[in-house]
Amino acid sequence: MGEVLSGLLNGLGYASTLFLMAAGLTLIFGVTRIVNFAHGSFYMLGALISAQILVNWCPQWGDSALLYLTAMLLGAVAAALVGGLSEFLLLRRLYGAPELYQLVATFGLSLFLHDGLRWLLGPEELFAPRFPGLKGAVELAGNYFPEYQLLTIALGPLLWLALHLVLGHSGWGIRLRAATQDRDMLAALGVSPKPLMLVAVVLGCGLAGLGGALQLPREPANLQMDINMVVETFVVVVTGGLGSLAGAFLAALLIGLVHAVGSSLFPHATLVLVFATMGVVLTLRPQGLLGKALAPLPHEQGVPFVLWPRSGLRFLSLSLAFGICMLVLGMWDPYWQSLVSDALILLLLGVSLQAMMALGGLVSFGHAAFFGVGAYAAAWMHLHWGSTLPLVLLGGAAAGAALAAAVGGVLVRSSGVYLAMLSLALAQVVWAGLSQWDAVSGGDNGLIGLQLVAPGGSLGFSLLLVALALTAVALLRRLVRSPLGAALQAGRDAAQRAQASGLPLLSLKYRIFVASATLAGLAGALFAAHKGSVFPAVASVSTSVDVLLVVLLGGLHQLWGSVAGALVLTLASSELGRGFDYWRGALGLLVMLIMVRAPSGLLGMRRRGAGHGT
Repeated sequence: MGEVLSGLLNGLGYASTLFLMAAGLTLIFGVTRIVNFAHGSFYMLGALISAQILVNWCPQWGDSALLYLTAMLLGAVAAALVGGLSEFLLLRRLYGAPELYQLVATFGLSLFLHDGLRWLLGPEELFAPRFPGLKGAVELAGNYFPEYQLLTIALGPLLWLALHLVLGHSGWGIRLRAATQDRDMLAALGVSPKPLMLVAVVLGCGLAGLGGALQLPREPANLQMDINMVVETFVVVVTGGLGSLAGAFLAALLIGLVHAVGSSLFPHATLVLVFATMGVVLTLRPQGLLGKALAPLPHEQGVPFVLWPRSGLRFLSLSLAFGICMLVLGMWDPYWQSLVSDALILLLLGVSLQAMMALGGLVSFGHAAFFGVGAYAAAWMHLHWGSTLPLVLLGGAAAGAALAAAVGGVLVRSSGVYLAMLSLALAQVVWAGLSQWDAVSGGDNGLIGLQLVAPGGSLGFSLLLVALALTAVALLRRLVRSPLGAALQAGRDAAQRAQASGLPLLSLKYRIFVASATLAGLAGALFAAHKGSVFPAVASVSTSVDVLLVVLLGGLHQLWGSVAGALVLTLASSELGRGFDYWRGALGLLVMLIMVRAPSGLLGMRRRGAGHGT
């Protein structure tokens, strides 16, 4: 009985932390309609600043409960101030932008903040002292439970009550709620929405910073706190329903209890249970537990797919020129050969996602799931069955297609942020499975020792990559000009009219979803052959973000967008990383600039009226 009670209390404590994060993210989304992927960075910022105060700047504050609490509040204030600066410099330029650009731009912000904090505060973990006066434990049914954690359990309901009173019974709260419903009408009544939106972001980021600071007595502050927490925060927000504080509170309780039960009964499948819970809720209630129908977020409707150059001959000439350039670079030296191979594999993965997003309007934030499954299928077939390169490529493509066929029927029924989060959940489940299924995947040790490319066969492999990359671009061009491509774009731009015309939209989306996953699985198999080993990171969030960057940097609706995006991202990552420790921050700054100044991508900056599809 005591162990069960302790587990439930641990779940409630975790739920309070999740709600602090989710409340801030919900508040920001409700007012600004910005999907802020950098929210975890403010959680990390609050923890790191508070820890610096308690460990390095004012260590004597750790002996006083009041000063310890002051350090926590200063961490929250720092997060709030940086959040306000981010709103002024970045977020307000994203108001009204498609949600995918918001996600990618704020991911760039998270990269920038991560390296900025590493430069400012250093990379070391910081162990803060335990909270004065709450260092002991209380006995509950024969088990001992930390006193400090009991305090954190009480914070969740108190915060929900405070936000409910402020937003529902104050003049500022009423204006804030009005801004969430109709900002144009509010402005017409003489109330400027900009200060309200700024305050909402400041308050939301401050809550995230406070959530991070409150973890100091229980865990060290470090630079890895951001990504794990933001993913689970998105799970809570989407499960509860976008824009609903009450929904976020209920979802935090649900996820916290699932986390507690999973930790005690299924320790190796806790993450899988958390994301499976979100998947079940969204399958039964696509808008979340308490979510309401919101005005649709903007997306790129009616944008023509640019197919320059117009003639097939010019397309062939450009393709051949690209292939020759890649081969010349690849034969230059081993470094460039490896770099070009990386770019071509990333290009294939980008084309797979581009076809699904640009034509079908299916926003995926977890495309790494199919890439990872394809890579592991290829590696397993080679190590256990002795399969050669042609067979493992077929196996990787088949594995991606099989996974998509199994889950596609559920995912294609969702759209927008909900689809993005469901796909993210799928990728996280795949990543967790690969990390923990040691018997098949090797766990964190991965599968190594692949010899799919002979030492003297690198040129032949490079030729294969170039041929597959050009084939993928040519097939995308053909798809855009085909009746299937036209039907997909009609469903993307005017779903109701397309359905009234008799188009089977779900079937069409399912087809493009499975086809996209098949190409992603093939890219994963090529990756395994190229690297000679695979690790669970191939299915991680960072891989999904990389392929999103490829598509959006080059241009979502540009035929050669994935080509440009793959080359830019690969070169930027490799060249900036040579002798420059903070290249991720520089890359994040580049991503933000492109999303703000050229949202249609680098190739979209040169608009050509000729050669575009319907």
